[in-house]
Amino acid sequence: MSGEQVKQEVRSFYDQVGWQKVAEGLYQNARYEDLRPVSAEYIHRCHLRVGRHLASTGRFLLDAGSGPVQYPEYEAYSRGYRYRVCADLSIVALKEARRRLGNHALCVVADVANLPFARGVFDGAVSLHTLHHLPLIEQGRAYDELYRTLAEGRTAVVVNGWTDSPLMQKTAWMVRLAERVGKLFSPQQKKADSVVEKPTRNAPTGTFVQKLNAAWLRQLLDGKMHFEILVWRSVSVRWMRALIHTATGGKFWLRLLFWLEERAPRWFGENGQYPLVVITKEPKV
Repeated sequence: MSGEQVKQEVRSFYDQVGWQKVAEGLYQNARYEDLRPVSAEYIHRCHLRVGRHLASTGRFLLDAGSGPVQYPEYEAYSRGYRYRVCADLSIVALKEARRRLGNHALCVVADVANLPFARGVFDGAVSLHTLHHLPLIEQGRAYDELYRTLAEGRTAVVVNGWTDSPLMQKTAWMVRLAERVGKLFSPQQKKADSVVEKPTRNAPTGTFVQKLNAAWLRQLLDGKMHFEILVWRSVSVRWMRALIHTATGGKFWLRLLFWLEERAPRWFGENGQYPLVVITKEPKV
């Protein structure tokens, strides 16, 4: 599949399925997130990690692959900026972003691997769960474009996912066991799985995704820009849905996990499911 075909697939999915609203502030794409109350606090705290690494104020914040800016935590990243520049292939997403953010949002249909912006124009940038939709060769270009358009002395934050997560691989047996037990003892869980996790055969199930590992990212970026690999969230949605439940003290276990992530952010970033990559454009001497 060519790069243009991949982008067309991504655009079509989000225009026709992913960013279609099922309720106020809730989109079809939410099926890829764990929105249960037992997980809400942990997910909220993980979202807030992004803002720690951005300048608190500025003129323009780039949101590369913005979608509709669907979570309140996402909106907070640009609160100290005059404008949030939302760049996305999906016109449906951009219309929603404009509706949600009003005049604070400047919306541009754009390819994140070929940004139509001047060098050094952004005082901050975020890209959340976007770059893994690109073909492998274009992921490198997207990082280059984020760096090119970033102002000196400023930072960009990329949240992505690994295909090869050692932590998820080592605990995969627990997930499989919990899913089997859940289906045996909970007809309601079996029904939920069939509705949420397994769309009908004729329905689109997702878009092009190519996620790799920390070694690949180092090979891609070393010598080109200053970056750190930290943790955004170390466990997958499937892991949480299988293992985290109110009846078994789910909130406690997620609080413990967050505490561990805070104490070893680099280890969990490299070995967990979702890294947070901080790119710094250092001033020229």
